[in-house]
Amino acid sequence: MENLNDARKEINAIDREMAALWIKRMEAVKAVVEYKKANGIPVLDTAREAALLESNLGQIPENLRDFYIEFQRGVVGVSKMYQREVLGNPDDMITLNLGDRTYNILVRRGCLKSASEFMDLDRRVLVVTDDGVPPEYAKTVASQCKLPEIVTLPQGERTKSFESYRELLLKMLELGFTRRDCVVAVGGGVIGDLAGFAAASYMRGIDFYNVPTTTLSQIDSSIGGKVAIDLCGYKNTVGAFWQPKFVLIDPDVLKTLDSRQLSAGLAEAVKMSLCFDRELFEMFETGAAEHNIDEIIRRSLKIKKQVVEKDETENGLRRVLNFGHTIGHGVETAEEGRLIHGECVALGMLPMCSDDVRKRLMNVLSSLNLPTKITADRDKVKTAMTHDKKSEGKAVTVVKVDIPGEYRLEKISYNDLNSLLDSYLTNIQEA
Repeated sequence: MENLNDARKEINAIDREMAALWIKRMEAVKAVVEYKKANGIPVLDTAREAALLESNLGQIPENLRDFYIEFQRGVVGVSKMYQREVLGNPDDMITLNLGDRTYNILVRRGCLKSASEFMDLDRRVLVVTDDGVPPEYAKTVASQCKLPEIVTLPQGERTKSFESYRELLLKMLELGFTRRDCVVAVGGGVIGDLAGFAAASYMRGIDFYNVPTTTLSQIDSSIGGKVAIDLCGYKNTVGAFWQPKFVLIDPDVLKTLDSRQLSAGLAEAVKMSLCFDRELFEMFETGAAEHNIDEIIRRSLKIKKQVVEKDETENGLRRVLNFGHTIGHGVETAEEGRLIHGECVALGMLPMCSDDVRKRLMNVLSSLNLPTKITADRDKVKTAMTHDKKSEGKAVTVVKVDIPGEYRLEKISYNDLNSLLDSYLTNIQEA
């Protein structure tokens, strides 16, 4: 090669050939999908993907093999996207459109057993769970991985700590994880936040998949890319925005969830209904929630999807999703573990509603066996609220609801927020 232009011409010519071959490959992919669909054969075949990669590696020079593996994974990933396009986008597949960070959320009963059809598990995989999650869930995912390692942490908010975060990083380092490997969270919001933050920061970021197993995480925290750990008892103080590659939601796993956790998760769906979906709120009022959990999950995710697509990093609209959280986080800190997150969000919504909405909300919360009275020490709640991540100096933007399905943002000082809380607590005590 005599000069740069000659090299570029050769690359251009090769790219044209590759483009033509790529079109032929996608036509063949379509033919395979249509045949399998017509004959009831599973569309995705991870064993064939692995065999294809292995057979081609033999003709790749040693110094280029790592690069070829990355190239082949990209080809397979695009093929899977096209396969889903050919099959159609059923109601149980929700796409969160974020440019090059776009990913799908599957809501389908029984899909845990076919996780490898949707996630690239043909590599080293750190499966992170906790001892409150039935171990068979993590084992089901691990059985579909090429090189799995399960880490089981203690259940509870205290696991979202530097110590647990360090444990995950050290485990990946010990096992020789590279940027080509991945982390899968199998659990609730605590595990999703912690595992996601470890994935976001290990070697400046590796792939992350989320398999939420609680109502709360399936409805809300599993999508949107907010990952974090707590600091000195204050929630989510250290974190990042790191979008998952795929979110797999199997409502069947909720059958092992205790009733308290189930109800606490539904508090987040109530939150979204009050801000965006009057019909969903009315569904809760009629007592139909228990028999419509799949529909509640989908409607809640579609609300969050629309918000996150417009405001991924919480600079504006996404603040609406914090309805109930400013006071709720304060209550959660003051309660020191006696109440769980969803219960605290439920309590945090009440002072932020009009009188009419508050009465209706209290009835809904009672029907879901959620608390309706703040009993935590109000001074501790106030102190904790001043550490809110959404604070702007001496003020904070709060979300208020005057009519179901509608919201308004209001920037208020902490003094006014404290007065609002005092007034609400006084009225509740006198009622």
